[in-house]
Amino acid sequence: MNADKSSRPIDPQVRIGHVHLKVADLERSLKFYCGVLGFEITQRYGTQAAFLSAGGYHHHIGLNTWESLGGSPPAAGTTGLFHTAILYPTRPALADALRRLTVAGIMLDGASDHGVSEALYLRDPDENGVELYWDRPPESWPRTPQGELAMFTKRLDLNDLLKEETR
Repeated sequence: MNADKSSRPIDPQVRIGHVHLKVADLERSLKFYCGVLGFEITQRYGTQAAFLSAGGYHHHIGLNTWESLGGSPPAAGTTGLFHTAILYPTRPALADALRRLTVAGIMLDGASDHGVSEALYLRDPDENGVELYWDRPPESWPRTPQGELAMFTKRLDLNDLLKEETR
């Protein structure tokens, strides 16, 4: 195999399409992902699995109990999913997500401004990490004098975020 071809970057149009999570209680997870975050069920397989979407896509999130019915979260210090990141299209849409979490009484693990994005961090009912975020326009991303990306982590001002008007 040609070393030059094998070390080429991946096609820039590649996207991660969906996440499929093992959950202990499907109804409890649906209350969180649909009831709180607002995803819609696109397909359901009885009491064992459901596929969820925003905007009519076939699915962004799959939930199933096939190997995890009644199970417990992975123990600390084990490998697995750190978090699922859900991209919101605008800052007002992220503000709406924060309002939904507040109304539902869901606590945040953290909230950060990364320069390129603003993010809310929390846990779903199965203790899976969830990041809700929006990306700033690329032309406003922080850069070094050499033009390299210069991400950072600062505390996100939640009161300022909540000032955003929902459309």
